[in-house]
Amino acid sequence: MSSRLGLDDLRYRWFRQFLGPFSRLARERRTRTFLHLMGVKPGCRVLDLGGQPIAWANVSVPLDITVLNLANVIDFDEVSQHTFRYIEGDACELADLSGKDFDIVYSNSVIEHVGDVTRQKAFAAAVLSLNTDYWIQTPSKWFPVEAHCGMPFWWFYPDRFRQHFLSRWKEKLPAWTEMVEGTRVIEKQFFQELFPDGEVYVERLAGLPKSYIAWRSQGTHQDPRSTLPLRRT
Repeated sequence: MSSRLGLDDLRYRWFRQFLGPFSRLARERRTRTFLHLMGVKPGCRVLDLGGQPIAWANVSVPLDITVLNLANVIDFDEVSQHTFRYIEGDACELADLSGKDFDIVYSNSVIEHVGDVTRQKAFAAAVLSLNTDYWIQTPSKWFPVEAHCGMPFWWFYPDRFRQHFLSRWKEKLPAWTEMVEGTRVIEKQFFQELFPDGEVYVERLAGLPKSYIAWRSQGTHQDPRSTLPLRRT
């Protein structure tokens, strides 16, 4: 068992190192598309659900960002060009923020971690209740390398195979395994149903569907087909 765990640990570290450049490329392209489609301007008031300040480091436009995340998980290393505020809370329960003045509700790879379908519906309803522009991203299960664990075609394994790997990983990497185990990817059709007043586009990497983005922007009328990172399906 120990040798297996050693190999799994090595695979995990290799995956994180290998993924790094591709993740940075995907984030940079996604950021450019976000700024373009949402018409982001200096001073824009953004509510980031489940994010971290460091995720905004590559955004040169100075923003007024409120980060909402669970207790004890926010990294307070701020990015100098932005103004940050912090709220500890549950992204599925935003009643306390009703009436607050945000220009955009933003979330990157969070809705797949909030829990079961009921919780995912609550997340979407909470976003819509704020009645503002939004940009919600979630990974696609059709991308050949799973974004969280690095296993090829992970979501197409029989459940018993996934449980086999999870039980091996849990002994050596319990927190990471818990995150992988709790991930529930969302199909594109259901994602559109969650955000019926927005549009869902597919972000592609090397022509393959990497993630879905549900977005609504009342202040701009950009054609997303004019930006390479996103393609209509």
